Amino acid sequence: MRNMEGYIKGINLGGWLSQFDNYDLKHFDTFITEEDIKTIASWGLDHVRVPVDYVVFEEEDGTPKEDGYIYLDNCVSWCEKHGLRMIIDLHKTYGYSFDPLDEDDKEAFFHQEPLQQRFYDLWRRISVRYAAHSSIVAYELLNEIVMPTVADEWNEIALKAISVIREAAPESWIIFGGVMYNAVVSVPKLAKTDDPRVAYTFHCYEPMIFTHQGAYWVKNMPSDFRTGYPVSDEDLETITRLLPPELAGAVDREALKFKGAAFFENLFTAALETADERNIPLYCGEYGVIDLASVDYTIKWLSDINAVFRKFGIGRAYWNYKEKDFGLYGDRCADKILELTALL
Repeated sequence: MRNMEGYIKGINLGGWLSQFDNYDLKHFDTFITEEDIKTIASWGLDHVRVPVDYVVFEEEDGTPKEDGYIYLDNCVSWCEKHGLRMIIDLHKTYGYSFDPLDEDDKEAFFHQEPLQQRFYDLWRRISVRYAAHSSIVAYELLNEIVMPTVADEWNEIALKAISVIREAAPESWIIFGGVMYNAVVSVPKLAKTDDPRVAYTFHCYEPMIFTHQGAYWVKNMPSDFRTGYPVSDEDLETITRLLPPELAGAVDREALKFKGAAFFENLFTAALETADERNIPLYCGEYGVIDLASVDYTIKWLSDINAVFRKFGIGRAYWNYKEKDFGLYGDRCADKILELTALL
């Protein structure tokens, strides 16, 4: 199976230009600096995935914000200097957000042409601006399509967006993923393309009861719920007793019968077959473990999932570099940071 050359081992810069607490120029100027890019390069990684929200680039009425591009300009320069590539990931576009905390209509964007035109126009501006950096800048069309009911509409939009980007950037990698929050099982539903510089992406936080234990944004998740990895049969019985029925019922017990790396290889099977059949690379744009979990269990999880990534040549970017409930850089992981980053 082909891989996405140059984008094999990376990390996300979430919380910088996307999912920030407030639109604050001081935050944009200080949250990620050249020193962070230098640190990431020192870990032996080859790229960063840079989530960015449309509000950094344009006003609510669509007027472009020239100043917003300065942060990406800086990141491109830092990456060039320190030998990294980068993915510009449009995390939120006007009219659409994946975030469950944003209580908006998750389907409207896929049925309203004016919203889609804003999306195409934004990608046209981004791709024109960075066309000269095709060797180190890739584009991810849109983060995590939530509703499974818009799979066909999203495929049509994605193919059109690819054609828009290709006008300015014929050699750049372009990435797009599927519905159900970029679930790996949605990869077979993605549109076919003969474009040799397109990759399919998915996100993997399985098993969710481990990676999202105690997560405040997961509906009905008890804040004090904790579990280990791998999830044992005994753990499953405990989970059934402790979790609310709607969460306990969502646990895929059959999938969890596969232990270690076999769990992920089984999970990825349909996506791997699709990618191989179509000769399209697979890329995992997000995978990670919440900072409420034991670091030692996180290391076990990373060891297993990355064994499968390496076996099949799947590029990936860990979520997250720092903060956002998943960060590796900081006090919590300081004494094991080299062990953790060696597994990415």
